[in-house]
Amino acid sequence: MFKTIKNALKTPDVRKRLMYTLLLVVLFRLGCYITVPGVNIIALNEAMTTNGFTGFIDLISGGAFSRFSIFAMSISPYITSSIVVQLLGMIIPSWERMIKEGGEEGKRIMNKWTKIITIILALVEATGIYLSYKTSGVFINPGLLTGILIIASLVAGTSLLMWLGEQITSKGIGNGISIIIFIGIISGLPSAVTTMWDLIMPVISQNPVVRQFSTIGLLTSLGIIIGALLLVAGVVFVQQAERRVPVQYSKKVVGRRMVGAQSTHIPLKLAMAGVIPVIFASSFMTFPAMIISMFVKDPSALTGFWAGVYKFSMATSSSSVGWGYSLANAIVYLLLIMGFTFFYTYATFNPAEVSNNIKKNGGFIPGIRAGKPTTDYLSSIITKLTIFGGLFLAVIAILPMLLRFTNLNVSFGGTSILIVVGVALETVQQLESQLVMRHYKGFLE
Repeated sequence: MFKTIKNALKTPDVRKRLMYTLLLVVLFRLGCYITVPGVNIIALNEAMTTNGFTGFIDLISGGAFSRFSIFAMSISPYITSSIVVQLLGMIIPSWERMIKEGGEEGKRIMNKWTKIITIILALVEATGIYLSYKTSGVFINPGLLTGILIIASLVAGTSLLMWLGEQITSKGIGNGISIIIFIGIISGLPSAVTTMWDLIMPVISQNPVVRQFSTIGLLTSLGIIIGALLLVAGVVFVQQAERRVPVQYSKKVVGRRMVGAQSTHIPLKLAMAGVIPVIFASSFMTFPAMIISMFVKDPSALTGFWAGVYKFSMATSSSSVGWGYSLANAIVYLLLIMGFTFFYTYATFNPAEVSNNIKKNGGFIPGIRAGKPTTDYLSSIITKLTIFGGLFLAVIAILPMLLRFTNLNVSFGGTSILIVVGVALETVQQLESQLVMRHYKGFLE
């Protein structure tokens, strides 16, 4: 990885792309500190809470949500829109044909629809955020005009982030949206370091500030660091691991010449769905709490059925609801992640379609008959891989829920490590491909 970065800095064209990406990243971080108009900063610090889905938004936005900046919603509407477009492409036949056979024109049309749905979702989310905090005293003059101004500012911020992501993809190092999420998450590293320091050298007197070394704090910090390293190693293993299914192609006539037999393989990733099932499940679990917060001024004062629904939903991000709600929430959370993992994996990889393509091209899997036996064989492999990948995602997602019952308050959780490591690996692969492309271009010239 370090060799790739070193070679990238030596290549003028790639270095220019890196500098351009860095400039846009700086603009993104500056925007995270620009508060939307009409917000009372003093009241904001007292009223702002980041629980459940809002906590996830605050994580990927680099703290922009807790500051109520123009980038408070981050790129989450675009992520949801992209997922919706992919799912619609699997349901609507015309969209499915457009995605598979439309080429560049099809990509342009799908990108247009993604942007339209993003704006619609951003309007809905911004309206929900405004209604949630309207009665909390966060806004100076809450009313129609103030609401329009705040909603417009939030939607404009998301639109600007969407444009920045496209610019990084086309003129930078690629993976623009992922880079923005990556930067938002790692911006929480300084607070994690501060937490570690407070564990090792806790404050024993405020005036004057006096700190004292803590052996228990040092051991706890070392345990957290070792655990994080093991988690990173596990994520790298799962992200890079793949099952290679061998495929043999027989001889065939192409034009006027005979093409010899070829041996290749189908790379099946251990975690095909990536972090998307976690995002789906997290949104699904925290949605009831978000809706209740929009219409109830003090949800904690609720009683009866709705109080139970609110506590169950809040258990995803809060340990104050008790072990019972947290345990039930963790079980449902795990089942949802497993379900979404299976759904998204089979939605993106169709064993029957792959089997038909192999058969049409005169290929076969050694020891397996073409047709339905090949489909069943691929389905069996996908099922086994998905079970392991889904359980791995579920354990990573539930791990922060368990840590909340300790005195630790580390901002870097399992989901954030999963996203950061995945984006880092993708970015290094992008740099390597660009370096290879420049190498061959220079060779041809």
